[in-house]
Amino acid sequence: MRIVVIGGTGLIGSKVVSLLTEHGHEAVPASPNSGVNTVTGEGVKEVLQGADVVVDVSNSPSFADDDVMAFFRAATTNLTEAAKGAGVGHYVALSVIGSDRLPESGYLRAKVAQEKLIKESGLPYSIVRATQFFEFASAIADSATEGTTVKLPDAGIQPIAAAEVSGKVAKVAAGTPLNGLTEIAGPEVFTMAGWIQEALTFRKDPRQIVTDAEARYFGEKPGPQGLLPGEGAELAKVKFADWLPANPPVKK
Repeated sequence: MRIVVIGGTGLIGSKVVSLLTEHGHEAVPASPNSGVNTVTGEGVKEVLQGADVVVDVSNSPSFADDDVMAFFRAATTNLTEAAKGAGVGHYVALSVIGSDRLPESGYLRAKVAQEKLIKESGLPYSIVRATQFFEFASAIADSATEGTTVKLPDAGIQPIAAAEVSGKVAKVAAGTPLNGLTEIAGPEVFTMAGWIQEALTFRKDPRQIVTDAEARYFGEKPGPQGLLPGEGAELAKVKFADWLPANPPVKK
């Protein structure tokens, strides 16, 4: 199949392209650097010509509430319209577990809006919801740091390696449209404080972790269950402690 991967040069997308190529598909990475801008529409119709599947794993360059909403609305509208015009038979998008439970988060509201546009497009579709990636533990700590203290919400979290998310997205893209949602999460449940503490301890980072009832995550107080997958979610295999030694911090 010819599968166009929007955001195909990023953390998830580059792995999706590699996996699909290894399995004999024609995987086409598309991004602003390759002349495809989903927000303006530049190059979108052209890259989707002859495509069997489009996979959207792109992300907004700004996480400000208005910016991220504008990004996902424009990008998804342009993509779905172009996909319909090109006769694309399967629209796959990566989203976030807990999006519809956390309306105070501008980012997650935007992901819900993206999902709604896809569902209402009339295209056969699959939405893959995932938990937070291992790769962003250090960036989360940095964003929550005040002086030498990291203030984190009282939240459960089930983080996952980006490579396993990519594997799930690639598998879904090569399969039959679900016309619904599927979830994938890491194999272990942490408190957010416990997860970030493990990352900092491994990297000999002296910052102190504090659980703060007023601390927010993407603008929301997620609570103990807000970020956790539902029953029936696929659980990945790689544990955080096994992943850490080979993976340096990634800036989010």
